[in-house]
Amino acid sequence: MALIVQKYGGTSVGSPERIAVVADKVIAWRNRGNDIVVVVSAMSGETNRLLELAGAITDRPVPRELDVLLATGEQVTIALLSMALEKRGCAARSYTGPQVHIRTDSAFTKARIREIDDRRMRADLSMGRVVVVAGFQGVDDEGNITTLGRGGSDTTAVALAAALHADECQIYTDVDGVYTTDPRVVPEARRLDRITFEEMLEMASLGSKVLQIRSVSFAGRYNVPLRVLSSFVEGEGTLITYEDEKMEQALISGIAFSRDEAKLTILGVPDKPGVAHSLLGPIADANIEIDMIVQNVAPDGATTDFTFTVHRNDYKRALEILERTATGMGAREVSGDDRIVKVSLVGVGMRSHAGIASTMFAALAEEGVNIRMISTSEIKISVVIDEKYLELAVRALHAAFQLDQPPA
Repeated sequence: MALIVQKYGGTSVGSPERIAVVADKVIAWRNRGNDIVVVVSAMSGETNRLLELAGAITDRPVPRELDVLLATGEQVTIALLSMALEKRGCAARSYTGPQVHIRTDSAFTKARIREIDDRRMRADLSMGRVVVVAGFQGVDDEGNITTLGRGGSDTTAVALAAALHADECQIYTDVDGVYTTDPRVVPEARRLDRITFEEMLEMASLGSKVLQIRSVSFAGRYNVPLRVLSSFVEGEGTLITYEDEKMEQALISGIAFSRDEAKLTILGVPDKPGVAHSLLGPIADANIEIDMIVQNVAPDGATTDFTFTVHRNDYKRALEILERTATGMGAREVSGDDRIVKVSLVGVGMRSHAGIASTMFAALAEEGVNIRMISTSEIKISVVIDEKYLELAVRALHAAFQLDQPPA
């Protein structure tokens, strides 16, 4: 008997009718002789509704109370799905994150999972029940409800699969797998049969919304077989696995992009040891993640300029912090731009091929797209460009690398 952890996203459980479909799907898997643990998100649109309610009360809700509010969305879904399963004669038991002791740190709205107590879930499975767990949430050592950030239900599912040593973790969503890029931008985008953990980790970190980055990291770390499937159409989906010598490996597997970027620049700070920490340390202390960083030393050798990117939601707060820091350092100027995007090529095939960057830059230049920042690693190349050129750039790169064609 196999143990399968399934996760259903907000659109998959977006209405009573959709929840009924999910219940039938769960029972079908169970009737094949599998033990099933189901992780669900809040119903589609519910988290946004709760955020709007908070916004109607205050512009800056206390993070602890915001987590208490947001965690209610998943609680509704687990109860409804368990009712649907019971109605069909399938024994089920629902649990919130705290009830199954998903222990996290205390970083409200961005908590990280520390440990999971699987005893209650295993007891229910041994009694023939389907276990339904609220995604996206946990509890800290002080008993406070915490949430894992947007897309956190994926992380919950993979973490449960790791804790339970599940045979497979299936992520059901509104797409039928991982594509070479977003089909809404490039209709010719192709579904990948499989992709490596390493590539998927890059795709998730660079803006692909199919899976949350922490879920991929968990899966890779604990070797959890991970499959992305559609809850709307049947199919094999995309298997995320370790790199296999037998895999037909494309030069580039996909193009990721992020619209949620903002850029900050500080000019004319003293060029001396420790300046980077003095500038970026306060940003990190505010729990703001910094992505791309570029430093340019002035011709006089006495001053330097820093440019870095943050998530657009953190832009105003990061700009405020940087302006305060700049005052104490005697900087010449602080500026920002929240109308930029990041476009990235990803592929383990880059390791053994030269000329990827030049092909990328040539394709963008031909379309008149100016590059503002560049970042590279062993399996990715990222560029920052003006927001208005996003779709043009993605289409041009998809065509330049012939990603509509399967690997030769």
